[in-house]
Amino acid sequence: MAESWSWYVGIDWGSAEHHVCLIAASGEVRAAFTVAHTVAAVHEAVQRLERETGVPAAALAVGIETPRGALVDTLIELGCAVFAINPKQLDRFRDRFTAAGAKDDRRDAHALADGVRTDPRAFRRVRPDHPLVIQLRELTRVLEDLVQDEGRLTNRLREQLYRVHAPWLTVSPAANEPWLWTLLADAPHPERWAQLGKRRLAAVLKAHRIRRLTPEDLLDTLRQPTLTVAPGVTDAVATRLATLVPQLRLVADQRRQTEQQMDALLEQLADGPAESESRPHRDAQILRSLPGVGRMVSATMLVDATAPLRERDYSRLRAWTGVAPVTKRSGKQRIVQFRFACDKTLRYVVDHIAYLSLPSSAWARAYYDRQ
Repeated sequence: MAESWSWYVGIDWGSAEHHVCLIAASGEVRAAFTVAHTVAAVHEAVQRLERETGVPAAALAVGIETPRGALVDTLIELGCAVFAINPKQLDRFRDRFTAAGAKDDRRDAHALADGVRTDPRAFRRVRPDHPLVIQLRELTRVLEDLVQDEGRLTNRLREQLYRVHAPWLTVSPAANEPWLWTLLADAPHPERWAQLGKRRLAAVLKAHRIRRLTPEDLLDTLRQPTLTVAPGVTDAVATRLATLVPQLRLVADQRRQTEQQMDALLEQLADGPAESESRPHRDAQILRSLPGVGRMVSATMLVDATAPLRERDYSRLRAWTGVAPVTKRSGKQRIVQFRFACDKTLRYVVDHIAYLSLPSSAWARAYYDRQ
């Protein structure tokens, strides 16, 4: 590494307080204390480190387990060189000081500082992400949660319809269509389904652009005889539907709004400036130009592979996505194995992009056929 430091700080992250250890280049511990997770306490701790070392915060190298968060952003803003150390790496560094395997926050802070002091080449300096990428990452996580919530609510809705042998499941087996939710919101009680008017059915189908069904066919389906259920079951189902359907429609609306926000951010990224420090803009343009690559694939690549894309570290990107195989050599033995330790989401994204390239790229098709 081109940079070097004379003072090293280890911070063991905590929810309420953080343990801090300051060591010199010789490895001597100069200070060890705890810091509350408040703005005033963090700034006071930085001032204490500056008094102890006699150098500004920009001359301090900080080792910490998490690569992001309010504390990390504050340290970067103050000019500190922050290095993220994987918890598995920290576990190995901890063995330098004790072989007992005991977990101690103060010892962890010491191990973090000493690891950055002796092996800085093994870690990568934390760089702040592009603001739009941070927003896109959060929207991606929100969308994932909303899709899961919508699936759970849909399964509950289908189970309630199944309890009364609802004819809706004949035309919508998964009960996951918005037009069905609209009609159930109007008539949650099973006894009212056969009384729905032809004009209302036609209006809902037209509003949701459903052409595979006609109002006549749907009305005939609703008026088909059903199995008899115990007294009180229909009222219970109506009560559950009256609470489930509004929740489901709200989650679906939030999902659509989140997708629109993601599309707007991707457009903003792709249409942004192409200066050398704005690589996410060029990355978004490249991803969106690939055949079949849509919203989720582009967003996942931009938010989950931010660091290797920003640094153009394609070896690390291949390892993260699971493309690079694992080679084991021992004596005359050489084994090449499939890489299981990787980001499974990124692996799926890369496989998806590669699959979509086959019908539209001649060289990709030829390479695939050769393999």
